[in-house]
Amino acid sequence: MQSDIEDQIRTAIDVIKSGGTVVYPTETVYGLGADAFSGAAVRKVYEIKQRDLSLPLSIAVSSFEMLQTVAYVDSDLLAILTELLPGPVTILLEKKDIVPGHLTAASNLVGVRFPDNKIALRIIEKTGPITSTSANISGRTPPTCVEEVEIESDVIINGGRCKYSMPSTVVAITRVTANEEEADTKVKIRIEIKRKGACYDRVLHVLRSKAVGEGIYRFSVPELRRERDR
Repeated sequence: MQSDIEDQIRTAIDVIKSGGTVVYPTETVYGLGADAFSGAAVRKVYEIKQRDLSLPLSIAVSSFEMLQTVAYVDSDLLAILTELLPGPVTILLEKKDIVPGHLTAASNLVGVRFPDNKIALRIIEKTGPITSTSANISGRTPPTCVEEVEIESDVIINGGRCKYSMPSTVVAITRVTANEEEADTKVKIRIEIKRKGACYDRVLHVLRSKAVGEGIYRFSVPELRRERDR
């Protein structure tokens, strides 16, 4: 069984590097991965999922160093991220120019996942950032084991049932710019939970603690939405 997984991981790495797609396990749901910087590979992901091009895709990374190549992260932001990642959270951050616009639907924010799954991390360590989107037709229930995968892909890795078996919690973290008015001039960072998902209570606790304890964060929890796509 272990040798089978090793073979699947090696094959997945080669496929992604050659522009193909891979269904891979994470701790939330199974993801559909492709080279995040290849326009042709990303188009395949949209086509397989039958996903509207106006909807962005997130990126999966395998380290904080890799995360900092795709998004702007200073010491204040890093202090938050290290308490949430790796884990079942998608973080919306200001993207760097290296991130192509077709991934973010022309937004200046990019969703970033740093999964807590050894198989996913081993793949990403060798390929660089890959797409992080649930391995399902858009609008349908995301798969939490390979038996539930209904889409076509060059490789499908059987990593067992996902630990949390539900989509990630989504958090937007943005800096307050000089031309934005803030009642409290100490506030440097806005934090907003956009979607309730895996480990929501823990995420809520961490973010509230940061906001109350350090004073430089403004934290809000609007009416939360649930989505089938991660």
